[in-house]
Amino acid sequence: MTRAIRNARPLGGHDPIDLLIDDGIIVGIVPAATAPAAFDDIDLEGRFIMPGLWDEHVHLTQWAQHRRRIDLSAAESAAEAVAIVRSAIARGEARDAVVVGVGFRDGLWPDAPAAALLDTVASDRPIVLVSADVHCVWLNSAALVHFAVEPSAGADGDGVLREDAAFAITARLDSAPDAELDTWVAEAAAEAAARGVVGVVDLEMRWNRDDWLRRVASGFDALRVEFGVYPQHLDRAIDLGMRSGQHLAGTVSVGPLKVITDGSLNTRTAYCCDPYPDAPAEAYGRLNVPPCDLHPLLARGIEAGFEPAVHAIGDGANRLALDVFAKLGRGGRIEHAQLVHDGDFARFAALGVTASVQPEHAVDDRDVAERYWPGRTRRAFALRSFLDAGARIVLGSDAPVAPLDPWIAIAAATSRTRDGRPAFHPEQCLTVVEALAASTRSLVALGEPADLVALDVDPLTASADELRTMPVALTMLGGTVTHAAPALGAVVAAR
Repeated sequence: MTRAIRNARPLGGHDPIDLLIDDGIIVGIVPAATAPAAFDDIDLEGRFIMPGLWDEHVHLTQWAQHRRRIDLSAAESAAEAVAIVRSAIARGEARDAVVVGVGFRDGLWPDAPAAALLDTVASDRPIVLVSADVHCVWLNSAALVHFAVEPSAGADGDGVLREDAAFAITARLDSAPDAELDTWVAEAAAEAAARGVVGVVDLEMRWNRDDWLRRVASGFDALRVEFGVYPQHLDRAIDLGMRSGQHLAGTVSVGPLKVITDGSLNTRTAYCCDPYPDAPAEAYGRLNVPPCDLHPLLARGIEAGFEPAVHAIGDGANRLALDVFAKLGRGGRIEHAQLVHDGDFARFAALGVTASVQPEHAVDDRDVAERYWPGRTRRAFALRSFLDAGARIVLGSDAPVAPLDPWIAIAAATSRTRDGRPAFHPEQCLTVVEALAASTRSLVALGEPADLVALDVDPLTASADELRTMPVALTMLGGTVTHAAPALGAVVAAR
C-alpha cells in the first residue's frame, strides 16, 4: 500500500514534512503540502514524528500474566505482603487453584518472608509470591507440597527459593491454556504499540518458537519480535537450523542465545567482588554459570549462528563475562550490567559488547543498592560511564520487572529520579537524544522501514514527567497503523 504521512514535524523544531511510504519503506521525504495528491494519506496536523521504539529486553508472556496477578509492589514488609494477599483472596481476585502474587521487594523489609506467614492466609491452598526481579519465590506450606519442593531447595530457608529453584516454580505457573495466554499477549502487545513500541526482544524463559509460530498463524502482527533461546533449548534450536536474525514468520525472528550467569540485586544473588553486608551463606552472591562452562556454551552457540546475550548484574559477573568475550574474540550483549568496575566500562567498547540496560531499575533499586552495594553506587546503573567509554548501550524494561513502556525508561535514563526525589547519581544521566538513540533501531530517512511514531509533544523539550506520560498519537509498523489515538482514529479508520 502506498501512503503519505502529511504535516509531520521532525523533532527539534524543524519545518513540517510529508513522508511517502511504499511497501513498508520510506521512499520520499518532501516539504509539507507537496506530496502527490494521489497518495493515500494521514494528516498529522503538525505532530512530531520519530522512529518507532524498541524494548530490548522483555519477558512478554510473564508480562502478560503479571498484569492479572496480585500486585505486591506496595508491600513494605512481609506482613504487608501477607495482608495484600489476604485481601485479594477475600475480594475474589484469586480464582485459580494456585494463588499467585507478583512484584514484592524484600531487600529492605524489617521482617523476613516465611512459609508460616503465608499459612495464616491459607494452609490448604497453594500460594506462590514471585519477587519483582523474578529471581525469588516465596511459597506457603501447601505450595511446597503442591510443587514437591525438596527441603534442600530453599537454601536460605523457610518457603523461599532463589535462582534455578525459583525459575522452576515460575515455569510451572504458566498454566493458562495457549489460546487464553495468546489473547493476553496480544493485549499486552497492543498496549505496547499504544506507547510507540514497534519491536521487542522477548527473552521469555521457555521454548518460544512454537508460541510465536502459533501467534503469527492466529494473526499477530502488532510488533516486531526477536525471541531468545536458552541453553536448555540450544540443541533443539540447532537441530532445527535456527540462528539469530533468521525470519521465523510474520513479524517474528530468532533472537539471541540468553545465558543467566548470576542472580539479582534484590535477591542478593548478583555475583559481586565484595561481600554483601550481613551476607547470607553465599556472601558474594551466586555464580550460576562459571566461565569454564560459559565459554564452551557461547562458543557452541556462536558456531551455530547465535548472538550471545549474557545476563550479568554484579561487578564480578560482568568482569568474568567480559573475560569470556575476550577469549571468544568477538562481541555480543551483556544484559543488565548493573554494577561494573571502573576499568571494565572501556572493555565493553574494546570487545564490541553492547550493554543492554534497564534505566528504571536504577530508580526502583536505588535504596537497595545503597544498602547492599555501599560505597559503589557511583558505578551502579552507570549509563553515562558506558557512553563516555565508547560503549554501545540499548534500553529496555525487563518487563515484568518494570513496565513495558520505553518512555518510562527514557525518563529514568535522563532524570535518574521519580516522585520528586533528588536524582540518583545525576552524573550518570543521558541526554534525551542519547536515550532515544538507544531506544530505536531506525531513522526517519529514505530507505528506512516505516516504523514510525507520531507524538503530541516534542521529547527534546519535554520534562521528565512529560516523558513518562508521553502522549502517542500514532504508531506505524512497516507503514501499517498499529495504534491511533482518538484524535486520529477516525482519519486512520477511513484509510
